[in-house]
Amino acid sequence: MLDHIEIHVSDFERSRAFYLSALANLGYVPRKALATGMGFGVGEPDDAGDPGGEFWIHQGTPSTPRIHVAFRARSRAEVDAFHRAALAAGGRDNGGPGLRPQYHPHYYGAFILDPDGYNVEAVYHRAV
Repeated sequence: MLDHIEIHVSDFERSRAFYLSALANLGYVPRKALATGMGFGVGEPDDAGDPGGEFWIHQGTPSTPRIHVAFRARSRAEVDAFHRAALAAGGRDNGGPGLRPQYHPHYYGAFILDPDGYNVEAVYHRAV
């Protein structure tokens, strides 16, 4: 449904390091590097999507209010690994890994505040 999303970050190098670490366990890799921006994508680029990736960070003034971005995980273990890596990379806990039955019975997610305070989530939707 979406081709790509971009957020502005106050310190590109700090956010680049954070997202390189936090998204690695979800299969995201850098696709395009610019002097003050970077695009991340999962797997190989296809003919229909942005070859630079689905998620972009760029030096700039962070949005107000901060947005929420959720990344799809392929397992509960990936959600757990995302949370650990994001904390180790300087993120702040905003809801540890676990079921969120208020959304649906199998919703398993973890929430982190990135260095600029964006609410970043990894989520898995299957029973197990």
